[in-house]
Amino acid sequence: MAELWIDPGPTARDLFDGPRGGLRQPLRPQADTRYDIVKRDTRGFSITYRVRDEGGREWNVKIGPEAQTEVVTSRIAWGLGYHQLPSYFVERWIGVDHANGQQFGGGRFRPEEPALKSVGEWEWQKNPFVGTRPYQGLLALMMILNSTDLKNPNNEVFEVQGEAREGARRWYVVKDLGASLGATGRFDPPRGNIEAFEHEAFIIGASNGRVTFGYKGRHQELLRAIGPDDVRWTCERLQKLTDRQWRDAFRAGGFTEEVTARFIARIRQKIDEGLRLQ
Repeated sequence: MAELWIDPGPTARDLFDGPRGGLRQPLRPQADTRYDIVKRDTRGFSITYRVRDEGGREWNVKIGPEAQTEVVTSRIAWGLGYHQLPSYFVERWIGVDHANGQQFGGGRFRPEEPALKSVGEWEWQKNPFVGTRPYQGLLALMMILNSTDLKNPNNEVFEVQGEAREGARRWYVVKDLGASLGATGRFDPPRGNIEAFEHEAFIIGASNGRVTFGYKGRHQELLRAIGPDDVRWTCERLQKLTDRQWRDAFRAGGFTEEVTARFIARIRQKIDEGLRLQ
C-alpha cells in the first residue's frame, strides 16, 4: 500500500513548500529569472517547456490555467499521504531561445528528479490497489477537487533510486492534476474557476452502498464502486488539515487570499457533505 499512500502521521506536512521542501533558494525557481528553453511541447491542453536554469538544472514548465491548479491539488493530495512530485508556481519567468528572451506568465515548475526514475504509466482500471480504501479514497478526493481528467496517461509509476522515500521504493503517482478546481466535463471545462467550482454539485445521492456524484468528466465508470465509507475516509483526513495547511496550499499556487477563502469554504462544505453520508 505504501507505493500509493502512506499515513502522513501526526506532524502536519508543509503544504507551501510541498514534497522535497528543502529545494529552497537558489534551487527553488524564482520570478523574473532567465531559463534556457531546451524543448517545447504543444500537445495536450497546456503548452509545456523543458528549460535549464543558470546552474544547469532542468525543469518541466507548464503554462496556462493548469499551472496554478496543479500545484494546489498536488499539495492537497500529498497532505493526505499520496505520493507527489515537487512542483512550484512561478508568477512570471523569462524563457531564452537562441539568445532571445521572452517574458512568460505563470508557470508550474517541476524539477528533474534523478532520484525518481519513470517506468511508465499505471491504469486506474487495473492496478494493485483497486478496491482498497486508499484507492477508493483517492477517487473520492478527485471528486472533491473536481479533477475532471481521469485518464491513464496522467498517471505515472516511479522507481525510487537509492534509499526508499516515503515508505516505498516504487511510487504510483497521479502526476497531472491540472484539470481541477473548476467545473467537470468532457470538453475543456474551466480550470481554477471559483464560480464554476462553487456552482457544481458534489454528491447527488447515495443508495445501495454507492454514491452518485455530480461529476461530468471522463471515465465515470471508475466511480461506480465508490461507497459512503470511501468518501467519509477521505473527508475525515481532509478535515485534519489545518487552516494554515489549506492557505499554504493555495498560496503555493499563487491564488489571492480572497479567492483562496472561497475555495476553502466550498471544499469544507463538501467535506461536511461527505461526512454526513450513511
